[in-house]
Amino acid sequence: MSTLGAFRKKPDDMGLLGKIGFYFILILGALASVFPFYWMFVVASNDKGAVFHVPPLLTLGDQFIDNFKRVLEKSDFFQAIGNSLFVSSMVTISVVFFCTLAGYAFAKYEFPFKNILFYFVIATLFVPQQLGVLPTYVIMAKLHWIDSFKALIVPAMVNAFGIFWMRQYISTAVHTELIEAGRIDGGGHFRIFWNIAIPVITPAMATLGILNFMTVWNDFFWPLVVLKSREHYTIQIALQQLFTTRDGIDYGMIMSATFTATLPLLVVFLLFSRWVIAGLTSGAIKS
Repeated sequence: MSTLGAFRKKPDDMGLLGKIGFYFILILGALASVFPFYWMFVVASNDKGAVFHVPPLLTLGDQFIDNFKRVLEKSDFFQAIGNSLFVSSMVTISVVFFCTLAGYAFAKYEFPFKNILFYFVIATLFVPQQLGVLPTYVIMAKLHWIDSFKALIVPAMVNAFGIFWMRQYISTAVHTELIEAGRIDGGGHFRIFWNIAIPVITPAMATLGILNFMTVWNDFFWPLVVLKSREHYTIQIALQQLFTTRDGIDYGMIMSATFTATLPLLVVFLLFSRWVIAGLTSGAIKS
């Protein structure tokens, strides 16, 4: 009996060891993900020579406020944060709305040359972004939109990845029977889209919103091309201006600004992540 009992305990022991190993790997991955942010805050809270310290400093200092005060003296930091929030929010709202509409049309409607148009949209993903900079800049100049937020928002209101993402999700998540039932009940095209499709595809919309917001927030090249005046700078351009100093690069000041500029991204990511989970649970269909 004791031998049988020992054999019976082995699967439980293996399961316990597997759980310990699994959580150990998760903890290591979490620490590896958090460490760059922690080290950035360590450098931000010390003097400008802390980044060159050997071995690297791992203890927090007491100069974060002083470093951030120098950021406020040399740049319009909070105005740049507000500009980035405005541009990123407007672009994200428009991308989610228009890409969802286009994806819904490609997934659930039949019209001439539908597949050809969809393949054409997918083909634009293979075109490097740099090839479109010159013609887009010429169009913005002719519209007199240079050095304005319209030059950042309007060209980015819809993108090929968003259309592809929403089309693929809607094709599998929104059943044709639900749409036909809505038509039988007298619902119009937009009402069916709003009341039937939107509640089901909320997770995909939230995911697209997260990805697009982060992309626009981190965009540096296009704002650098079209923005000329200081009051229109986004946060990435404002951070770049901190590198242009005569006294050398102050890494403590730069890291304090970078750490603070990262916080809105983390907040938005956490909020949208909860929305994704809520959408997955509320959009489930019980059989």
